[in-house]
Amino acid sequence: MEPINDNSRKVVIRIEDLRKSFGSNHVLNGFNMVLHQGENLVVMGKSGSGKSVMIKCLVGLITPDSGYIEVMGKEIGTLNRQNLDELRSDIGFLFQGSALYDSMTVRENLEFPMRRHKEKLGGFHDTTPLVLEALENVGLGHTMDLMPSKLSGGMKRRVALARTLILKPKIILYDEPTSGLDPITAKEIIELMRSIQKKYNTSSLIITHDVDCARVISERMILLVDGINYADGTFSELSSSSDPKVEAFFKK
Repeated sequence: MEPINDNSRKVVIRIEDLRKSFGSNHVLNGFNMVLHQGENLVVMGKSGSGKSVMIKCLVGLITPDSGYIEVMGKEIGTLNRQNLDELRSDIGFLFQGSALYDSMTVRENLEFPMRRHKEKLGGFHDTTPLVLEALENVGLGHTMDLMPSKLSGGMKRRVALARTLILKPKIILYDEPTSGLDPITAKEIIELMRSIQKKYNTSSLIITHDVDCARVISERMILLVDGINYADGTFSELSSSSDPKVEAFFKK
């Protein structure tokens, strides 16, 4: 994908000098990041590098030791619980394992966030139109009354994405969106992510180990090494780097 002009779009996420330690384990050591409106930004890092900790700090699930986090103009550290919940309703999260409720039908899985955020959706008497729209956006309108156990891994990931879309978020956080999927299904999920970003102009922060996913989906990449944003650039720029720490991400 072509990189966007950073000066042409506003910043929707800003992280400055983020630090978090657990005892003697210094996970984040001054991490910096900006995400622009409508941008697909990939963050890559090895297991244990701090990617998940960074995201949990971002949405207020973990309190950082120090640093500044701003999401859509609001400083996370200053928000009370109600304001934080309101902000989270504008942030979609696609979990690594899809995280569907096994005891609920597909419809009930999608209705779950709708019940919690009725005010945002303007109130509704019949959930069917919204549920069907979200499922059709991911090509799974026919699965509404199925149980998750009847779905393939790729279908579960699509349903989880539909559940994320139902609140029409401005930002979507993808946690390893292609992990555990075969190459063909992974490619389909990547194409779906691209079509959703284009249709809704969402800003996407994508955590992935999948170099092929990063190549196709990213407009810009950040490599998280030693708790900092070690390298920042396009896939082409980073994959051609001669820095050993950067090269390690792109070697098969």
